[in-house]
Parts: sequence; C-alpha cells; structure tokens
Amino acid sequence: MFSGIIEETGIVKNIKKDGGNVHFTLTCGFVNELKPDQSLSHNGVCLTVTEVKNNTYTVTAVQETLLKSNLGLLKIGDKVNLERSMKPDSLLDGHIVQGHVDQTAVCTNIEEADGSKYYTFEYEPVNDNITVEKGSISVNGVSLTVVNSKENSFQVAIIPFTYELTNFHEIKKGSIVNLEFDIIGKYITKIVKQYMNK
Repeated sequence: MFSGIIEETGIVKNIKKDGGNVHFTLTCGFVNELKPDQSLSHNGVCLTVTEVKNNTYTVTAVQETLLKSNLGLLKIGDKVNLERSMKPDSLLDGHIVQGHVDQTAVCTNIEEADGSKYYTFEYEPVNDNITVEKGSISVNGVSLTVVNSKENSFQVAIIPFTYELTNFHEIKKGSIVNLEFDIIGKYITKIVKQYMNK
C-alpha cells in the first residue's frame, strides 16, 4: 500500500520483452536500499523488485498491467514516479493508494495559474469509476485533489514542488497517464449499485 507521495523519479535504463511480460531496469537515488521481493510503485503501478545489480534494479510487468497502464509506452531514458510502500508507523500524508491502476487517461489541457498549473485529464468511464469534487485520485502515482469533476474528465492543480519532483514536468497535451480511483469511492459506488439493483 502507498500514500501517493512520490519520493523521486527513476530513470529507465533498459527494457526487455519476455513473451507477454516486460522487464524494466531502472536506477534511482535509493537503489542501494532496495532488495528483491520489495514492492515499489512505478507511475502508480505496484511492481516487485526482482534484481538489484550495478546501481540498477529490475521489475517485471505482466501483460494485464501493460494493457491497463502507461508502462508499455515507456522508453529508455524516461522518468518514472517512484514510491516505496508505506510502513505501519508512517504518517499518511496523501491518501490510500493500492498500486492497482484502474485505467489510463489523456491530458487534454494545461493551464497556468499564478505559478501553479491546472492539468485536465479525460478518460473513458468504465467499471463505474468516477471522481468527486475535492475527492482524491492518483495520477501516475501522485496523490492529488480533484477539481472540476465531470462525467469523463477532471482537473488537478500542480504546485511547483510537485511539478519538479515528479514526471508532471514531462506531461503535455496528449500524454497518457495512469489513474487509480479512490478505493473508498469504489466501494461506495459498488454498494449503492448493488442496493439499487435489488
């Protein structure tokens, strides 16, 4: 489980296809603190470290993950948002992020706002995934607050610190991002739907 507070961006060093799977090799500032079997969020996707070697580490994404996320679009040199899993005694600064990406969205607009930026994302509503005004959402693993919530789009405000620390500074119109909708909202939506269908 994660909080959506990104530690830093990792750099993709190698990509190797293996049947329907893809092995990604990356480097980051805390690579020497990693160990095999450790969970690590990559653009919001929870992946398991399989090897740590020569100041790099490797993770594997299965075909289902590649279909539902933007990891299959990664190229060597790309920046990836990284977060290690939460510890039981850590503060929850963001919101509960499982590392299970629901789907992708497209950035359709970026607006300047007195030093910050508003990003607009559009997505295809599936599986009753919704946003609510002032609710939480994970975009590329970043815990953010929803504004201007609509049926198939929403906005988030990005402060300069988040812009520089994460790969948001590389997102432009047309970029594909990962979305994980709020788990509490998903449970409530499912319960209400089951109740209404009785």
